[in-house]
Amino acid sequence: MRTVRLRAALPALAGAALLTGTLLSTPAQAAGGVRIHQVWYDSPGRDTRSNSSLNAEWVQIRNTGGTTVSLTGWVLKDASNHRYVFKSVSIGAGKYMKIHTGRGTDTATDTYQGRRAYVWNNDRDTATLTRSNGAKVSSCSWTRPGAGHTYC
Repeated sequence: MRTVRLRAALPALAGAALLTGTLLSTPAQAAGGVRIHQVWYDSPGRDTRSNSSLNAEWVQIRNTGGTTVSLTGWVLKDASNHRYVFKSVSIGAGKYMKIHTGRGTDTATDTYQGRRAYVWNNDRDTATLTRSNGAKVSSCSWTRPGAGHTYC
């Protein structure tokens, strides 16, 4: 009788162990990491397509984790699939980084897509950040013009 109960319990125990391993890794990932913090989708003033106007349109990400994260190969894209692939860059623990639409020289806090046209729609859009393997990390959406920026 005891053997039958043990055999019946083994699959349930194996499933619980597998599920527990999954659940334990998820809170650690959710507790920190890189997230979209703010999107400035409507650069202030007239849309002149000047480099300064393009650079006033940006997405700010934040590393809420306790370690530096390499962003090499990560992708930031909009709903129309305009994609920016991060070069060899990292974001420090607790740090912020702005990804500007226009051209400029990358620093530890600012990186530039090098575009000559706006990316983010003023009326509605979604900014999505994915790892190099395509796994979604964070997204932020807006559905009306509003103030020209949104916190995520």
